[in-house]
Amino acid sequence: MIDLLPARLALLATVFAGVALLALGIATMIGGRWTVRKRIAAGGASDPRIAVGSLRGGRSEGAWNRLLRFVEARGLSLSDSNETEIARKLAAAGFTRSWAPRAFTLIRLLLTLALPATVLSALYLSGRSMGLLSLYLGGSVAGLAGLYLPNLYVSARADRRRERLVNGFPDALDLLLVCVEAGLSLDMAFDRVGREMLASRPLVAQMFGELVTQLRAGRSREEALERLGERSGVDEIRSFAVLLIQSSQLGSSVAQALRTYAAEMRERRRLRAEEKAHRIPVLISMPLVGCLLPAMIGVLMLPAVIRVVRTLLPAMTGG
Repeated sequence: MIDLLPARLALLATVFAGVALLALGIATMIGGRWTVRKRIAAGGASDPRIAVGSLRGGRSEGAWNRLLRFVEARGLSLSDSNETEIARKLAAAGFTRSWAPRAFTLIRLLLTLALPATVLSALYLSGRSMGLLSLYLGGSVAGLAGLYLPNLYVSARADRRRERLVNGFPDALDLLLVCVEAGLSLDMAFDRVGREMLASRPLVAQMFGELVTQLRAGRSREEALERLGERSGVDEIRSFAVLLIQSSQLGSSVAQALRTYAAEMRERRRLRAEEKAHRIPVLISMPLVGCLLPAMIGVLMLPAVIRVVRTLLPAMTGG
């Protein structure tokens, strides 16, 4: 019983750390929603820029930010040499806070340490006789999982966000075209479309809200559009930003550019849907071959096998 005490303490500490991180995330999410609700109640109309924050990123300091400052005050540096690339990936996944790269580094560090400790504690408490090589392999696999699982989660979230942006952006272009042809300036058109699409396409509305916030803060339109393309992580939106910049510089018709690009994006969306539809027969054939083919072979061959057995066995036994 005395030998099991350190392992039990390590397991309890790991479970406590996981529960504390989960409670911290839930408290941050609830606190952010409560702040948004108070701002909506104070401001009246729904505004897509409510969840965007200021140009400097000066949002209310949350629990995650306080935790990161507490950890760094204890001497643990959370800065990464590749922080620019990490910030770009996190922004493509929707994590645009200034402290998101440091939080990502802290989560990777905690998972890299917590998962091997949990696996080794569980193996030790199970009472199985594990060799040194098995323990080393189990701890190594758990450590690698803790190191790469956050990357996989961010990549999956970025892919889903990119897909929603690509699907909703042609509708936003149509609304922009209507607003521009109705006489609104491009800045006011972005603001109006962001307000209208807040319920149907919240990601596109938030993206336009950030753009309008930067324009009203004094940033030039070209720079704001460039930042829009970089933060979106979508090639179509980058091309759209370049198109508007070139149209503004050359003095060409913005309405005609929007009409042409909206038609092109809608055609691309149709082609992607057709591509997915054409892949369905190939994807269905795999489970059909794996599940139905053995059953069909069994049904077709079983009568012949029974007849052979009934004929050959008596002859072999001399019956």
